[in-house]
Amino acid sequence: MRKPTHRGSAKVAAILALLLCFGVTTRSQSLGPTERTARYFDSIRVSPPQLLAFLLKMPKGADLHNHLSGAIYAESYIQWAADSGDCVNTMTMVASLPPCTSGQTPAVNALTNSGLYRQLIDAWSMRNWQLSGQTGHDHFFDTFGKFGVATYNQNGKMLAEAVSRAARGHVLYVELMLTPDGTPTGVISSQIGDKVGWDGNPASTLRKLKSNGIDSAVPVAIKNLNDAEAEKDRILKCGTPQADPGCEVVIRYIAQVSRGSALGPVFAQMVTGFALANDGASKVVALNLVQAEDGLSSMQNFSLHMQMLQFLRPLYPRAHLSLHAGELAPGIVPPDGLSFHIRDSVMTAQANRIGHGVDVMHENDPEALMREMVRRNVMVEICLTSNNTILGVSGAQHPLATYLKHGVPVALATDDEGVSRSEISREFFRAVEDQGLGYLQLKAMARNSVEYAFVSGASLWSDAKKFIPLMQCRSDFSAMKLTTSACRQLVDGSDKAKLQWRLEEELREFERAW
Repeated sequence: MRKPTHRGSAKVAAILALLLCFGVTTRSQSLGPTERTARYFDSIRVSPPQLLAFLLKMPKGADLHNHLSGAIYAESYIQWAADSGDCVNTMTMVASLPPCTSGQTPAVNALTNSGLYRQLIDAWSMRNWQLSGQTGHDHFFDTFGKFGVATYNQNGKMLAEAVSRAARGHVLYVELMLTPDGTPTGVISSQIGDKVGWDGNPASTLRKLKSNGIDSAVPVAIKNLNDAEAEKDRILKCGTPQADPGCEVVIRYIAQVSRGSALGPVFAQMVTGFALANDGASKVVALNLVQAEDGLSSMQNFSLHMQMLQFLRPLYPRAHLSLHAGELAPGIVPPDGLSFHIRDSVMTAQANRIGHGVDVMHENDPEALMREMVRRNVMVEICLTSNNTILGVSGAQHPLATYLKHGVPVALATDDEGVSRSEISREFFRAVEDQGLGYLQLKAMARNSVEYAFVSGASLWSDAKKFIPLMQCRSDFSAMKLTTSACRQLVDGSDKAKLQWRLEEELREFERAW
């Protein structure tokens, strides 16, 4: 037998390589867009720059846990304080209204004094917090008291910054936490609550609030929000050819309740928040208790706060409730303080969602609690950057993997992206780098964020856990075109379904690129 020549061997090798390449290409082409995207995602996990570039483009659905005052970067607050003629204490970096007194300097000086400018950014955010001499927890919560004055009368600008950044992160919908009924003389609900007090009986306290004009807070809040949105639209040039992409981000609001306050104002703010969220004319969809969960009043009155919410919920059936619960870690509070906040929020207050949920495995019977959360469809808003800087919880110590294992619905959120010097794409990046999540998990969380948003209307999913479309929309999903009248009618009649359809269109277009 004649041995193959060198030229013949090369020819055979070339043919084999061609066949191998053809086989790989064929297998790749046989995969769907999602599988091909997931495969590409796995190939770039080892390259953080490529991974971030991918995530910057990825559609992310909704940001459901976002404090408006914490969403703004310190640089914006410095500019607004300067524009308003505010003052800054040169020792504490606390902003105050003019005129400036001894130990203070006009905030405008920071725009020409780079040292003061750097100091203010560090004091008004988590930048370089390790050099502050404080814990991450204390430095974070102290920032709000330092830049507070710079937020006065700036809600329109704050909205504009928040939604413009959300749009750049490919977010369709945001729920922003704020105090809606503020006036130049104070927060209406808090003032009335302070006057009425708390008599230990929610029914009689509610009657006293009503007789003292608590209902007047609702129209004031609605006007405040409408004015802020009008200012946001003007800043972003909404409705013009030069409109910022942020104009397309759908906004809803969550009324804040300052749980560190006395019981009278806390209950009054709850009443106003529920009334707003129950009002069809309002874009307020829910209420939430804010301020440090480990604070003195928070810890002393947590169970009572839950009982207040339990009493009020049936009176306002259209309102939703999302609660900060379990934003705690060992050492921040005694062990028994870690054992009941999530449970009480879910079982007593009947929260629709909870924020953070970091200490879940310290709760009494956490396995049973998570089963109940699955049964009730209680979603957890996961804020990874915040949990790392405030609580020091990250990596394997974070319960995200535990929630996923037990089937508890979760979605990523920013919490206070300006103070934390983060944004939604960085949260997705951290979920990959810190928690080891893959593309399919990120996609599911993006879908969850819209499914569990407090937006009205029916869902597109017949099974929201497996993301199986409703029967009348399945052929439309295959073609990604609204062709059947039944599906079109559903989407046209549901704000939630509209957002879900937009997300699916964006995900389909995104996946085609890979």
